[in-house]
Amino acid sequence: MENKQNKMDVLRHSLSHILAAAVLELFPKAKFGIGPTIDDGFYYDFDLPRPLTPEDLPIIEEKMRALIKQNLAFKQEELAVAKATALFQKTKQNYKVELIKELSAQGQVTSDKKKLTTNHLPLVTLYKTGSFVDLCRGPHIKSTNEIPVDAFKLMKISGAYWRGSEKNKMLQRIYGTAWKSKTDLESYLKRIEEAEKRDHRKLGKELELFLIDPTVGMGLVMWQPKGALLWHIMEEFWYKEHLKNGYELVRSPHIGSRQLWETSGHWGFYADSMYPPMEVGRSLDEVKAGKKATSKEEYLIKAMNCPFHLLICNARLRSYKELPLRWAESAAVYRYEKSGELSGLTRVRGFTQDDAHIICTKSQVKEELKRVIDFILYMLGIFGFKDYAIYLSLRDPKNKAKYAGDDEGWKFTERVLEEAAKEKGLVYQTDIGEAAFYGPKLDFKIKDCLGREWQCSTLQFDFNMPEKFDVTFINDQGKKERPYMLHRALFGSFERFIGVLIEHYAGAFPVWLAPEQIWILPVGSRHEDYAKQVADKLRQDDIRVIVKSDNETIGKKIRDGENQKIPYLLIVGDKEISADSVAVREHDKGDLGPMKLDKFTEKILGEIKNKN
Repeated sequence: MENKQNKMDVLRHSLSHILAAAVLELFPKAKFGIGPTIDDGFYYDFDLPRPLTPEDLPIIEEKMRALIKQNLAFKQEELAVAKATALFQKTKQNYKVELIKELSAQGQVTSDKKKLTTNHLPLVTLYKTGSFVDLCRGPHIKSTNEIPVDAFKLMKISGAYWRGSEKNKMLQRIYGTAWKSKTDLESYLKRIEEAEKRDHRKLGKELELFLIDPTVGMGLVMWQPKGALLWHIMEEFWYKEHLKNGYELVRSPHIGSRQLWETSGHWGFYADSMYPPMEVGRSLDEVKAGKKATSKEEYLIKAMNCPFHLLICNARLRSYKELPLRWAESAAVYRYEKSGELSGLTRVRGFTQDDAHIICTKSQVKEELKRVIDFILYMLGIFGFKDYAIYLSLRDPKNKAKYAGDDEGWKFTERVLEEAAKEKGLVYQTDIGEAAFYGPKLDFKIKDCLGREWQCSTLQFDFNMPEKFDVTFINDQGKKERPYMLHRALFGSFERFIGVLIEHYAGAFPVWLAPEQIWILPVGSRHEDYAKQVADKLRQDDIRVIVKSDNETIGKKIRDGENQKIPYLLIVGDKEISADSVAVREHDKGDLGPMKLDKFTEKILGEIKNKN
């Protein structure tokens, strides 16, 4: 499997060069950025004399196919840095010149003594395809003859700052996808089409679940009534399950003093994800009036809950008999994200973390880790996620400055976390360098119905923060001992989890989750009283019901119910009144026929109980 993927990466990267060559034919003055592979495809960044439009993509594709049919070879060449620089300066490819300078500064150039004996000059690798020459290490296919002309497609155009910095020029990025056959390409395009239909941003608007408005601020979510009810259903279930699993609830403020974040280590290790301090020694009115603060107080809006929980623990000295402490909090946190990286509910600036921290002894650590793993898998399964990828994220031993703590602590926590994963039978991948700054972690990336991975649940091991806050307990020998701390989130955040849920179910939530479980549709105005009686009986069993008394035809009401993805539509007319029944329609399944109300109530209560 790995070799096949590597071959596809080589093919896709080779196609990025063909894309650049085609663009050069259309725009001889084009300047080239970079053109790497990505999941399912490739892209290339261009500095062009005019903005591209979607209509340009088919034209560029045809140029690419014409080049491919010429059976052009990919020829590798190594040049001295000075010669390569001169080559790209001559063609006014300033971005390539910049890259060569950077590679030289970082020592990422080769020195071939056989080819260049004089002074052992450093070399850079170039690839030539037809008239197009690129700075690239490769590898590439041997010739364009290996590329199926009907198995690739240019997908979209977007803006991208050079080197990802807002201080640099905005380039135009062309994305493409490539596969080994036309059939594979068509399958991929169908998946993309289905993903667009399921896009939570589109469905969130159509189903009136949430809003993101620039007047409030990008990346800050407002929940409409149906979305807020969905949230409430999930949160109520979350609280209930935590209390059943031996957790206690705590609450903490939205801001904390600078001292708090300096003590926790976030000030030094997590600053790129936090908002700058706010000075709270003056009111807004005093600031507007130009008054100076009499004392300086700096606070930061919280990105994490853990420092607060440790201070609650430190409120008094605790005995080993009280451990483990399992404290849960559903709390809003705020993290800095660049505006260009924000995306609906899945990448926001303010979100609610379904957080918990477990403070325990060294001997309790492994069992607590295993309990959390069980809890994560249970919660994912309840919400319909049976497939997920698990990553064991460890410290990068070559870059220890990124992490807090000593080698002994890291060796112990990494070993115990991996043992817990193995003992629970988890199939996981090791991810070096992706640990949190305070300890290793297990990340659960759920796969939706289209096979896409989403980072949600996480379990993190921490031996650093209890030390920073000098947290201790009295052990069974009557001495003070340092506890360990586990950070964990089951959803990750409500926002992202709900976004993934919307896409996974295409907005058609199982009946237990649906904010509106039933619409009752009276055929005419004379049937409305009976519809209300039915609704009252269902509400007695806590079933969520809406009576649609709109002055619309029954056909229009049914279409609206289907479009709003309501699990059940109950139609009531003369026949239903005389038989004390309802005509039942189930979403996407159609007419289920007449049913006595008691029988229908039994059916839906069974589905709610079983979380269907």
